[in-house]
Amino acid sequence: MLRIYEPFRAFIETIGAMVLLFRRAIVAALTPPYNYGPELVDQFLFALRLGWFPMILASLAFTYGPAGIEIGDFLNLVGALDRLGGLFVLIVMREFAPLVCAIVMAGVAGTAMTADLGARKIREELDALMVLGVDPIKSLVVPRFLSLMLLTPLFSIYALLFGTLGGVFVTLTNGAQVGPFFANFFSQATTIEFLAMLVKSTLFGAMIAIVCCYKGLTASGGAEGVGRAVNQAVVIAFLGIGSIDYVFTQTLLATNPILNTPR
Repeated sequence: MLRIYEPFRAFIETIGAMVLLFRRAIVAALTPPYNYGPELVDQFLFALRLGWFPMILASLAFTYGPAGIEIGDFLNLVGALDRLGGLFVLIVMREFAPLVCAIVMAGVAGTAMTADLGARKIREELDALMVLGVDPIKSLVVPRFLSLMLLTPLFSIYALLFGTLGGVFVTLTNGAQVGPFFANFFSQATTIEFLAMLVKSTLFGAMIAIVCCYKGLTASGGAEGVGRAVNQAVVIAFLGIGSIDYVFTQTLLATNPILNTPR
């Protein structure tokens, strides 16, 4: 029984520590002086350079690949390929766009953040900053936290565009016109779902930044410990993505029943 209890207790303590780090990051971000601007810009551009190409590839692969081809073949079989646009609202705007952004951010930018902060921790640079009177939360965590919160909604818009392009490719592959696809797409799409996509992506970005920064700040054991922290950060981030996605989607559908009605 103790073997089951101890890992569970450690996991709960880790989640609690991440919540405290989230609170400290929010307070530090809202408390003057706001001297983290240059680092915020650097981290934003760094994550943008790392993530834009994998995001495009993943958006096209997920939408044109397993989802688009299978659904397109089925709709073409029953003679309802013109309904593909409405289904792509559900596939891309509601789920795939924010999920692709979160996966790319966790796998590319999040791991880089964990490795960077973990290396600083191993080299005792964080302790040196504290000795000099510099708050590591404000100078290191806040810029990374805000950069991912700003970048994930931006990436979700690009994922929506390229995911919709995957639907266009599916339509053309089945020899149909793209006019009915877009007509059904815009008749099914709503402002609520678009705003929900942006909010969900922002939550994903905040969670990924906190998880990866926490794991980097608490890394120990040399280079091997940094690698272990990176692996743990990715696993916890993916678990968080799934949990937030489930709770957010169920809450959205419960508070907006109109989204369950085909139009």
